[in-house]
Amino acid sequence: MVEAEGSSGEPAKVVLVPYESAYEGRSPFASSTKPPWTRRYVPLVDSLKSYSRDKLRVDALAGLTVAALALPASMAYAELAGLPVTAGLYTLLLPVLAYALLGSGLRTVVGPEGAVALLVASALAPLAAAGSAQYATLAAALAIAVGAIFLIARLLRLGWIADYFSQSVLVGYISGVAVVMILGQLEKLTGLSSTYSGAIRATIDNVAHIGHANLATVAVAGGAFVVLILLGRFLPRWPGALVVVVLGIVVSWLLDLEAHGVAVTGSIPAGLPSFDRPHITGSEWLSLALPAAAIFLVSFSDSILTARSFAARHGETIDADQELLSFSAADVAAGFTHGMPVGTSGSRTAVNDSMKATSQVSGLVAFGTILLILLFLTAPIRYLPSAILGAVIVYASLKLIDPAQWRELARSSRTEVGIAAITSVVVVAIGVLPAIVVAMGLSIIDVIRRTAIPSDAVLGYSEADQRYADVGTHPDAGITPGVVVYRIQERLFFANAHFFKRRVWAAVDGAPKPVGHLILDATMISGIDAAAVGAITEVRTGLHSRNITFEVAHATDELREQFSDTGLTSVIGAEHFHGTVAAAVRACAPPPRSISPE
Repeated sequence: MVEAEGSSGEPAKVVLVPYESAYEGRSPFASSTKPPWTRRYVPLVDSLKSYSRDKLRVDALAGLTVAALALPASMAYAELAGLPVTAGLYTLLLPVLAYALLGSGLRTVVGPEGAVALLVASALAPLAAAGSAQYATLAAALAIAVGAIFLIARLLRLGWIADYFSQSVLVGYISGVAVVMILGQLEKLTGLSSTYSGAIRATIDNVAHIGHANLATVAVAGGAFVVLILLGRFLPRWPGALVVVVLGIVVSWLLDLEAHGVAVTGSIPAGLPSFDRPHITGSEWLSLALPAAAIFLVSFSDSILTARSFAARHGETIDADQELLSFSAADVAAGFTHGMPVGTSGSRTAVNDSMKATSQVSGLVAFGTILLILLFLTAPIRYLPSAILGAVIVYASLKLIDPAQWRELARSSRTEVGIAAITSVVVVAIGVLPAIVVAMGLSIIDVIRRTAIPSDAVLGYSEADQRYADVGTHPDAGITPGVVVYRIQERLFFANAHFFKRRVWAAVDGAPKPVGHLILDATMISGIDAAAVGAITEVRTGLHSRNITFEVAHATDELREQFSDTGLTSVIGAEHFHGTVAAAVRACAPPPRSISPE
């Protein structure tokens, strides 16, 4: 620290105070105290630090509700994958426990999931007959293979891939998934059945035959909606979804709704799985490698998109590398307990969130509940009407479409709204799997667009802000005659090198006075490549031919080193580098003229 002392008329006395070496050789981005491994690798430990009885009550109710919804859904997804229903039920045990312990998503719910189930079916169909013992063994082995890929990705720290999903993609994806989930429940709400695949075609077909809907099923669904809306409006602290599920089971049993054509969950096999390794040959393991990689990409992408979308609603963050670890453990656990590969359930996560779950404890409660149900309570669940399940999912899905998030995107950029809208349409029209590919492509294109056409400005000094600012947005900013200060806010590389040259010459030609000096404000230039070296050299040569000097201000140490290594410092001249924009302007400004008295 430097302090100036002295009084008027006396020269200031400068006192140098020695700086303290605060970091002692460690990285300034590393934590000063290394947290214990439990906090680093078991996020649940952090969640429990400020836990309370009220939170436990809320999480317990959320976990009970999620468990009740997960049982029939997991059985359906197991059948979709060509597996016995027990494979879906067993995937709700140790995999759910593993994610609750290791997952960074406080409300994320894992288990059997539709997109993953379809991939399992397509991967195993050429290898064994659906429903056979060998088919189930291959499914368990496939889960272990997927878990191994997740672990390898974690060891290689590939979680950064998730950073290419922008906020616009997250908003569009979750809105599209919400619409798909709502349309997918129409058959449960009406008792109809369509032979068409795809959410839109099936919905059109069901709407066309709405006159044939089962009235008892419609009445059950309507009653569930009424109860959910009334509880949400007048008793918001009550667990509406759980109340509806329990009421549905009781009413279904008392009135024998199944006899009136209302579809119910049906019999659930009781008991727990054994724990052992699936026994398959080496060639069969190799045949599972590519399907496992495909399931990894889909499962991870869907998990990150869903988890980050819900976390953003609560101002929380998701650790992508930790998600890789948690899904590795969940998939391996599924494989060793005769289950199937794990995915993230958007519908059950939505219900968990709507129940105000606060932590992974809801997952622990769901695990415990499913364990008890499989041991002792499979009989009552068989009476649960499918219409109740559909109503709860629709009610939770409607809350996922958040107009406020769309308005925020609109205020930020129309491009982001377009990306979100395209993502939503692709999810609904084509499917979740193509939507993930499109979402990644749109995010990458958006990154390329932003880097190829970066923000830039001509600067002037703003007296109001006491700094150099963009003359386009600060009308009071004044310029020094003959001096143009140009700033570009991006790394200079091949994608924006031509943009840089065009803008520099446009700034010179657009100056109100003849230009004698061009100052490049390098504050926000993080680096350069060979194309940038050529572009800067070309600009400097062109300026020199027009008797305009080229100055560089406020370059970081790393950038100065790159300039030196590539020879740019010699081309520009070391004397043309300045610590600040103000220093560069002072060096370029003409000296004040002295006027002799007459």
